[in-house]
Amino acid sequence: MLSQIRPALVLLALFTLLTGLAYPLAITGIAQAMLHDQANGSLVTVKDAVVGSSLIGQNFASDKYFHARPSATQAQDPAHPDDSSKTIDAPYNAANSTGSNLGPTSQKLVDRVKADVAAKQAAGVAGPIPADAVTTSASGLDPHISPAYALAQVGIVAKARNLPEEKVRALVEAHVEGRALGLIGEPRVNVLLLNMALDGLSSS
Repeated sequence: MLSQIRPALVLLALFTLLTGLAYPLAITGIAQAMLHDQANGSLVTVKDAVVGSSLIGQNFASDKYFHARPSATQAQDPAHPDDSSKTIDAPYNAANSTGSNLGPTSQKLVDRVKADVAAKQAAGVAGPIPADAVTTSASGLDPHISPAYALAQVGIVAKARNLPEEKVRALVEAHVEGRALGLIGEPRVNVLLLNMALDGLSSS
């Protein structure tokens, strides 16, 4: 029996060291050396203070900023701290990535989208309302919006900041990211990076 246990223990210790220690350390070292910013969360800083991540959206509410798409993430209801089934809406809650899970035949979804379209039109969003302006992403944390949605908000943002619309539109167009490798995905605009550039434009 000892002759069988000993090699088993040796192999267990060997592979624990190899796959549980050596491999993770090697991958971490390579990531830190070659992809330092990405390995540390793609953090965005202003004057050495972290203001967010380029990979996680934020909930901008003021008309002075471009708005992200809706988010269906939730958080524990502070009024019921001991009941995990009691939640409240918490847009862009990075601790609770989730979608609404409402299908296209859901009347609740239809009613919410109609209400959101009416609200966007009342707020002054120009032209047809882009789909991502009123639909949530699967993660609830999407940092990007479509160029169409960004351009539809130009008038609102320009008015709130007392800036010429052509300047704000040019800023949006400068922040449109193309398809990865020219093929993958769709053109998009990172809302956090655009709003940071907008603050810089306003201050100048």
